[in-house]
Amino acid sequence: MPGVSQVIPNAEKDHLVPQVLNIPEEEFNLEPLSRELIPGARLRTRAFIKVQDGCDNRCSFCITTLARGRGRSRPVADILANINEVVNDSSSNPSSAKEVVLTGVHLGSWGSDFSNPLHLSDLVKTILRDTDVPRLRLSSLEPWDLDEDFFSLWDDTRLCRHLHLPLQSGSADVLRRMARKTTPGAFASLVEAARAACPEIAITTDLIAGFPGETEQEFLETMDFVRKVSFAGGHVFTYSPRPGTAAESMPDQVPFPLRKERNAMVREVLFESEQAYQNHFINHTLPVLWESVTSLDSDIWHLRGLTDNYLRVSTQAPHQLWNQITPVLLTRIKDRGFEGVIPPI
Repeated sequence: MPGVSQVIPNAEKDHLVPQVLNIPEEEFNLEPLSRELIPGARLRTRAFIKVQDGCDNRCSFCITTLARGRGRSRPVADILANINEVVNDSSSNPSSAKEVVLTGVHLGSWGSDFSNPLHLSDLVKTILRDTDVPRLRLSSLEPWDLDEDFFSLWDDTRLCRHLHLPLQSGSADVLRRMARKTTPGAFASLVEAARAACPEIAITTDLIAGFPGETEQEFLETMDFVRKVSFAGGHVFTYSPRPGTAAESMPDQVPFPLRKERNAMVREVLFESEQAYQNHFINHTLPVLWESVTSLDSDIWHLRGLTDNYLRVSTQAPHQLWNQITPVLLTRIKDRGFEGVIPPI
């Protein structure tokens, strides 16, 4: 390729700097470094800790495997050290993170590449046992990485009642063309098991509208399946081809205007199920982690935060409660979030 003088394979990218600058590895590699873990947009209320990178799946629409390489898991000891660093005795330190979010390109595969393989559930159990993290949240998980036993983890109330399970399509034929390792039936059974173990759990998803070859019948199957599952919310993506993926060269590409039309229809169904899920919690009291605080005057503060099951809540209070978890009575839904009242102590 014109202008390219050197190519560093994905597996060797950690050695990029010493190779290019001709610096001996032992001089460049100063691990362990003092790390500043990413707290996200909410200061240190939530800390995002990456426990895994890479992906071994071969979904036909996705370029991640090529871009990120094979799946690689971080050691348990390193993850625990990171969590203890950001939690930092939350009982006495008001600025320590109150919630840790475990992230990864293929989070559910964590531990499968170890010489003695482990499962993500082993990591979660260890974190809950060996740290004082007030809240632990899991980011996106592929449904085929979980089984019914996984949901026993929610016996510990510090584990946030939220699962994001990417579905992508409710049609078995479309899922096969996507090379997804699940079926609508298997997905529905998994959701049923999750709700049996944790009845108020929020289950959200990702969907792709207008995948190559998606017929009207297959699209209607997705619509029916989304209604049946009744997700607590989700994201809908209009299919767009990625160079180098199998889906790019598939026949019967859906016209772009039709993709956009189907996207809007799926979003409407998801919005209806999101409203139904939220309506269940009106007049319920739930713990909220306050992530944003604005002074309205000397005596009133406007607070915004999240419940553990990912409901957005706002209220007004006479106290500055940033980065604290307090019970809140959810009184009404406004702008796709809740208004609430902090009960008197």
